[in-house]
Amino acid sequence: MQKNILITGCSSGIGLISALDLHQRGYRVIAGCRKADDLTRLDALGLTALPIDMDDPTSIDQAIERVRALTGGKLFALFNNAGYGQYGPLTTISRQQMERQFSTNFFGVHQLTLGLLPLLQANGHARILNTSSVMGFIATPGRGAYAASKYALEAWTDTLRMELSDLPITVSLLEPGPITTAFSNNVQQGDHANPVENPGIAARFALPPEALLPKIRHALESRYPQRRYPVTLVTYAMAIAKRLLPSCLMDIILNNRTKKS
Repeated sequence: MQKNILITGCSSGIGLISALDLHQRGYRVIAGCRKADDLTRLDALGLTALPIDMDDPTSIDQAIERVRALTGGKLFALFNNAGYGQYGPLTTISRQQMERQFSTNFFGVHQLTLGLLPLLQANGHARILNTSSVMGFIATPGRGAYAASKYALEAWTDTLRMELSDLPITVSLLEPGPITTAFSNNVQQGDHANPVENPGIAARFALPPEALLPKIRHALESRYPQRRYPVTLVTYAMAIAKRLLPSCLMDIILNNRTKKS
């Protein structure tokens, strides 16, 4: 029997690559995105396109009902991948901008996941995979809003995993570092006169989105999926550094790296 999976943020990058890969592996992929042109393109690729705006509670409720109808009430996996970055010093970011960052990257994930949880439970066994970031456990100047939303997502995911531990539903985090996608092009800047740019060293360690596919497959298909899937050398290095180095030294490293961007 074909397994149903919903992936959000499928217009490009990680979402699109994973949707096409899982479609080829025999999944019925419900590919979510916002724009009508992207929905038409996803349908043409053989995917089941689903309109969903993670910043719009009504859109999310409508998507939940559409998924329920498409799947007959049973969903094998939910891949919460949609999101964007709000960059700029915290002093340049308004409350409205911060709320929108959390609405898309965090509150929308909460609403969508809870709404689809009965479908995941009805499947008998299921998977939830959430796209976080290296910024989900380190923060740098100019990226505070984005990092805060990903820190929140990591804490929420850890809590959900423990709360669902008695159910046959596994919950995992994907933690990519620099990936060559359109993400940077879609960043919202709080200070347009002084845009925050990624440091040059990030580009040297960047990987294509295809580098995440083995991790995504493992999270969905392994009998024992991991709690976290770090991707890129930057993510591994920062995870080790945060465990071993004092906060004062991490501040110096991360602040200097930002100033060289």
